[in-house]
Amino acid sequence: MRKITLFLSLAVFLITACSESNKKTEKYTANWESLQKYEIPSWFEDAKFGIFIHWGPYSVPAYDNEWYPRHMYQDSMLWHQTDPSLSEKGTHKVYTHHKETYGHPSIFGYKDFIPMFKAEKFDANQWLDLFKKAGAKYVVPVAEHHDGFAMYNSHVTRWNAAVMGPKRDIVQEIKEASKKAGLKFGVSSHFAFNWDYYNHEARFDTGNPELADLYGPSHARYAPVSENFMNLWWKRTTDIIDSYNPDILWFDFYWDRPEFASYHSKLAAYYYNMGIDEKKGVVLQSKNMGYESFPKGTNVLDIERGKLSDIQDEAWQTDTSIGKNSWCHINKWDSKTSNSLIDDLIDIVSKNGTMLLNVGPKADGTIPQDQQDVLLEMGDWLAINGEAVYNTRPWKIFGEGPTKASEGHHSEGNNEALTSEDIRFTTMDDVLYATALGYSENGTFLIKSLANNNPHESRAVKSVEFISANNKIDWKQTAEGLQINVAGEKQSEAAYVFKVKF
Repeated sequence: MRKITLFLSLAVFLITACSESNKKTEKYTANWESLQKYEIPSWFEDAKFGIFIHWGPYSVPAYDNEWYPRHMYQDSMLWHQTDPSLSEKGTHKVYTHHKETYGHPSIFGYKDFIPMFKAEKFDANQWLDLFKKAGAKYVVPVAEHHDGFAMYNSHVTRWNAAVMGPKRDIVQEIKEASKKAGLKFGVSSHFAFNWDYYNHEARFDTGNPELADLYGPSHARYAPVSENFMNLWWKRTTDIIDSYNPDILWFDFYWDRPEFASYHSKLAAYYYNMGIDEKKGVVLQSKNMGYESFPKGTNVLDIERGKLSDIQDEAWQTDTSIGKNSWCHINKWDSKTSNSLIDDLIDIVSKNGTMLLNVGPKADGTIPQDQQDVLLEMGDWLAINGEAVYNTRPWKIFGEGPTKASEGHHSEGNNEALTSEDIRFTTMDDVLYATALGYSENGTFLIKSLANNNPHESRAVKSVEFISANNKIDWKQTAEGLQINVAGEKQSEAAYVFKVKF
């Protein structure tokens, strides 16, 4: 009888285990009810900081920004009606620069930059060593930008880095180096906007039908995206998924147009099912704040050069650049400071977000020293204070202080510098991290949200540790707040972390 009981128990266990296994590996179907079952993997919620890479033939002219390929063909009043960056005469400064430097775009077109894009000093392992020292946990190279040039060994387009320009599979090399460095690997796709990126007027090489596989098919400006082009987008995107199995798949803005609506659930299911096949959690990202393209809970929201104003119940991401004025390398690149980026990172993480920070390598494959310096300074700070960032989750409130962040895409330019009175909170287990985003002149910090009888935490403060430096501290919890006095000299210009236990 005991053998029968044991056999039945084992059978029940195996059936249950099998059921759980099937539940975890159940494939998605291309509908939102199925895709609502998606869960953001914990590795992404823990990572907090990644590196974006804008690099391609547009890095060769190194002028203005990564939209050089579009702007070099903007010479007429017709473009002035839709592009505020044009002069009153309707001629973009990039067109003028290009004509004076390389010749008229009908003679020297964007395609002619590709042989000049040699990447002769590119070393993916050196890049990943830098990114790891910076404290990043994942890396996302641009697989293909609006320009139509693939930075990978494409099975769909001849215009790719494996056979032209560098004649190397850049994406594969970065993937291999990422694995070696222990970082998660993603890719971004900006190809949807290739439909309307170029001026296809006949006086330029962009109007040549033999080059339509780079510049896109000629059509009336801003006409609805054709089904043929969307099929091409699908083939190129699934080629990336199938060839590189990325942990992250990031999309730029244009694929949120209504014409692509039927592809959204189809693509999400295809990508998530790849993750199931590869037995790993994957992250699909898009910029649709209103959730018209992707219902909430079916992917990860990304905010370009901006933030959200409060804690979100789901993980989200900010993508921004070290460069204030460009994503790709340009000769007049203007870098942000590591101090401001650390402040932004902490503010984002306190609201359940993650930062994807962009670098712009030179055409030869080297990362300029000023960008390296910013990354290494961030890495130095994270090496000391990272426990307040990695693997944390939001507290009951994201923070306190007088400085309010603007919300939404392209809002970062509206933000004021954060101060010592701006405190941001994160938690891990039973620990609360309170990070001051500046140093008080007299070394005194007051955290008002931790006053006696505050509405957020009924327990009294048991201990406070200053983890940013070895300075001796004194603290007391009062009716005004948790008052902390830091003795000694100011350690740096960056943020300061206090580890609070109750």
